[in-house]
Amino acid sequence: MIKKIKTENLKTGMYISDLNCGWLKHPFFGTMRSIKVDSDHIISKIEESGIIEVYIDTEQGLDIDEASAKKEIDEELKEKIKNSEEPVPEPVRPVSIDEEIFNAKKIKEETVEIIHEVMNEALVGGEIEKGKVDHAVDDIISSVLRNQGALVGLGRLRKIDEYVYYHSMSVSVLSITFGRYLGFDPELVKDLGTAAILHDIGISQIPENILRKTSPLNDDEYEEVKKHVEYGRILLEQNGDIPERSILAAYHHHEKLDGTGYPNGLKGDEISLLGQVMAITDVYDALTTKRSWRGRIEPTEALRMIYEWGGTQFSSELVQKFIRSIGVYPVGSLVRLESGMIGVIISHTSEDLLKPVIRVIYDTNREYVVMPYTVDLSKGPGNGGSDRIIGYEHPEKWNLQPEAYL
Repeated sequence: MIKKIKTENLKTGMYISDLNCGWLKHPFFGTMRSIKVDSDHIISKIEESGIIEVYIDTEQGLDIDEASAKKEIDEELKEKIKNSEEPVPEPVRPVSIDEEIFNAKKIKEETVEIIHEVMNEALVGGEIEKGKVDHAVDDIISSVLRNQGALVGLGRLRKIDEYVYYHSMSVSVLSITFGRYLGFDPELVKDLGTAAILHDIGISQIPENILRKTSPLNDDEYEEVKKHVEYGRILLEQNGDIPERSILAAYHHHEKLDGTGYPNGLKGDEISLLGQVMAITDVYDALTTKRSWRGRIEPTEALRMIYEWGGTQFSSELVQKFIRSIGVYPVGSLVRLESGMIGVIISHTSEDLLKPVIRVIYDTNREYVVMPYTVDLSKGPGNGGSDRIIGYEHPEKWNLQPEAYL
């Protein structure tokens, strides 16, 4: 396997497949770009030349101590995480969902198109255009800063036959939203968003007949699909200037806390912190998405399942914070009020997760669609405060599309 590592992690016995530098900076002018590290002298010459990162071939030489590399990254990340339950203040003016929804729709479609292009390039062995990925992540971050509910809600509306592209976009939105709630600094939020957009790039290497299958996969097919994580790591390390912690997060997004995940069956803190974050957002989006062989699980039920998996598959602490970051009833959810009205969750403005802002759209007492109006359950009588949510409603039951009312 070809792997990009920091020069400071080089050790005798490794095989460098590419020194990652131009010929003028080459410390061994006149030789090939690949070289066997058989002495400390070679390492010193590389360091003296100012080369920061190199590519090693783990099949021809020693591998980096991945546990040590992950520990180094996680120690850096933990320093960046605050204990506060509140998002990090940002110099961006928040707007209502009505103001942001137009921008969010445009960003959603542009991001999906970029992911489509990146995966098509990966399919034919092309380079990952990091500039395009950066553009998509920056747009998502800007939208989330203005109103995090707009893209979260729109993420549930997608085409079944383009699952991977919309899924990658949605996981990036959820991860960025979650990362901000955890108190990550802007650079770390961007690296997390990058990892999420590219986390399934290895799917491009899976046979088309498996990806197009409309029934559940058999054991052999599932084992083949699981290889997308390894394929993805290779693609991210060989192509583009992808941050190391983004690559590690993407590589770990199917690992589980109890060791039942893949590809390496890692346990607990063996899984990178960003990988643990993405494992939650990835599963949540997958559960709440309609697939060709099953219907989607509604947000409240998906959150209940993830909550029950806390402590086994996922970190209990991260699960609880994830639920707080998107709300017990996430934006776009359809709920019934005690008054008999049905509405769509459009935002959360209160510390009480059971008192969001709702756009009322249907009266079950009279059985007809009403002119949409907004109530804030955290306010007093007259603003919705005298009403309360009594449960989730399935859109199909009422022939309603919640996303259309965002």
